[in-house]
Amino acid sequence: MMARQLNKILESIDFLQRVGTTDSILRNISFDSRTVGYDDLFVAVKGVKMDGHDFIPEVINKGVAAVICERIPDNMPENIVFIKVRNSAVALGQAASAWYDHPSTKLKVIGITGTNGKTSTVFLLYHLFKGLGFKTGLLSTIENRIGDEKVASTHTTADSIQINKNLAKMIESGCHYCFMELSSHAIDQERIAGLKISGAIFSNISHDHLDYHVTLDNYIKAKKKLFDELPTDAFVLVNADDSHSKIMLQNCVARKFNYSLKSPSDYKGRILENSFDGLLLRIDNQEVWCRLVGSFNAYNLLATFAVARIEGFQNHEVLPLLSLLAPVEGRFQIIRSKSGITVIVDYAHTPDALKNVLKTINEVRSGKEKLITIVGAGGDRDRLKRPLLAKIACRLSDRVILTSDNPRTEKPEMIIDDMEAGLDRDMKKKTIRITDRLEAIKTAIMISLKDDIILIAGKGHETYQEVNGVKSHFDDREIAVEYLNNLNSDN
Repeated sequence: MMARQLNKILESIDFLQRVGTTDSILRNISFDSRTVGYDDLFVAVKGVKMDGHDFIPEVINKGVAAVICERIPDNMPENIVFIKVRNSAVALGQAASAWYDHPSTKLKVIGITGTNGKTSTVFLLYHLFKGLGFKTGLLSTIENRIGDEKVASTHTTADSIQINKNLAKMIESGCHYCFMELSSHAIDQERIAGLKISGAIFSNISHDHLDYHVTLDNYIKAKKKLFDELPTDAFVLVNADDSHSKIMLQNCVARKFNYSLKSPSDYKGRILENSFDGLLLRIDNQEVWCRLVGSFNAYNLLATFAVARIEGFQNHEVLPLLSLLAPVEGRFQIIRSKSGITVIVDYAHTPDALKNVLKTINEVRSGKEKLITIVGAGGDRDRLKRPLLAKIACRLSDRVILTSDNPRTEKPEMIIDDMEAGLDRDMKKKTIRITDRLEAIKTAIMISLKDDIILIAGKGHETYQEVNGVKSHFDDREIAVEYLNNLNSDN
């Protein structure tokens, strides 16, 4: 990492107090005391579980040149500069942006927030704009991309330093656009502070992340913060069919647009056909066949189309490319067997997402086949959604297998107990408990007949299962293919 002058970094930070001279040359910037070193800038950030201020004595001993913090310690070494700020998380974003020479001002950063559809939409946008001839970046849950190069992703939205580092690499490689997921956690924790957002999309809001936000109102406020802080030269695009879209636009000074399948809007779509092979849509009075399935994907495609139109592209440029776009791995991913069984793997882990996927399956299927849903709930996360997930699965499926997801530090059986608590007597009659997820998938396949449909919900693209802090390889798709093949060979 290149050295930077402290006084140049401070030009981008709203600080309250400075102790010491600011002509220091900084070697690196970090908010993690484990990675900080000699002549570095350390930003003491309050986290969910830890407070960076507690580690200031440790980083002093490591020889840092400067510390940004909300509370200046009583005993300050004379050779270290202390900068007091109102909010360290905001300051970190501002400092990270300055460190990498404000990369978000040199390309168009377009983000999407909402409970569902973030990953699919940014992937669709990434591929669409590639098709339009632009070198493009992607910051997502599944992976990051700088042009065609794949970069590992660990969070829905990375930390401020990593974001700016990736944006700087995108500029170096000639990217014109970056499409990124913006989670409510990231917005609330100021991980995008200091970024210039050129456009923001709102997809929807449903029950999720209340383990963190506590109330739905707090969750909505976290999403809304993104739109409240957009500049006047940015655009905002909201889903007019979601009741919360009007709230998002309150106090927003950006250029406003909306899209919908049901309401009057700037960008209107309509589903003409919906099958396991794809969607026939009417968009802006033109028909287009798309490879994605389900009404939720119709919204994702429509949002993608709308962004391209807002950016100045015409229907004849956008619609042919829209028809070529493929679904994201682990999002309504269809596996068909020779025996006639259809398995659908989907990341749906919220009540609303699960309902959308199941409604889509029910809209498409004939009704003669059985629909078996395998569903679990993650440990150390929002307990309130567990009974809702089980209830939705039972209401919209013929058979339900309650199983383990990523139990993390919780006992899987207790998580399933929480799910089962949402079921009445009739629902319990169509439910099986199988804690071992592999056995659950195997059982679903074994009890299925020709033309039956199995939904494996919750993990999607994930290739691991986390139990007591240990991650082991586990891929729903691999297991489904293995047992379907075994079934085929037995027949």
